[in-house]
Amino acid sequence: MDDADLDLALEGVLWGGFGTAGQRCTAASRVIVHAAGYATFRDRLVAAAARLKLGNGLWPDTQMGPLVNADQLERVLRYVEVGKQEGARLLLGGHRYTEGGCTHGYFVAPTIFSDVDPAMQIAQEEIFGPVVTPMPAKDLRHDIEIANGTAFGLSSAFYSQDVNRTAIAERDLDFGLVYINASTIGAEIQLPFGGTKRSGMGHREAGGRGGAIDFFSKVKVIYRDFSGKLQRAQIDKD
Repeated sequence: MDDADLDLALEGVLWGGFGTAGQRCTAASRVIVHAAGYATFRDRLVAAAARLKLGNGLWPDTQMGPLVNADQLERVLRYVEVGKQEGARLLLGGHRYTEGGCTHGYFVAPTIFSDVDPAMQIAQEEIFGPVVTPMPAKDLRHDIEIANGTAFGLSSAFYSQDVNRTAIAERDLDFGLVYINASTIGAEIQLPFGGTKRSGMGHREAGGRGGAIDFFSKVKVIYRDFSGKLQRAQIDKD
């Protein structure tokens, strides 16, 4: 949202999207930003991703490692080409990375697209690689509409300092995991893990929950991070 702690949101998106080279079911591949701050956030994300150091995961200064195999490398690069064909604008990366000690690994440079329509294939399907698609939203309702407008619903993150907005997001985001001011990739083992729609079919794993009531229930786990700035409560005069 336009009132979010920008540094906190940037960190969450950077590691949510490019940590583990994007090879997480909870990776932050789609990023929806209030139109008022979209250009600023997009440019800062590109600059930060461009500084990431790729390399062997055993090297202490490595920030992003390789993809798991050659097939996944080809899959990610195919999605990059699909994004270009759909009309998205490639701002960063989009190619195999072979610099330094990465000559023989399955590395893809951190990749960011702009001018992405939510209906595009790169914004609808799980790429499972270091590809992030920032998209602008007009307001809170539009933000939630774009977020929910996919067949998947595992993990989501919402950044705002307005407690009323976060409460609406908690209620209306159709995801099994909703993080407030924290990245999509946290997942605590003591709480249920699973999603909605085509994500996380069956019983929620972890957390010790069970029984007949849970079998007929739809569980949503909400995380709130209060370690940063305190949220400001506002009275809705309407």
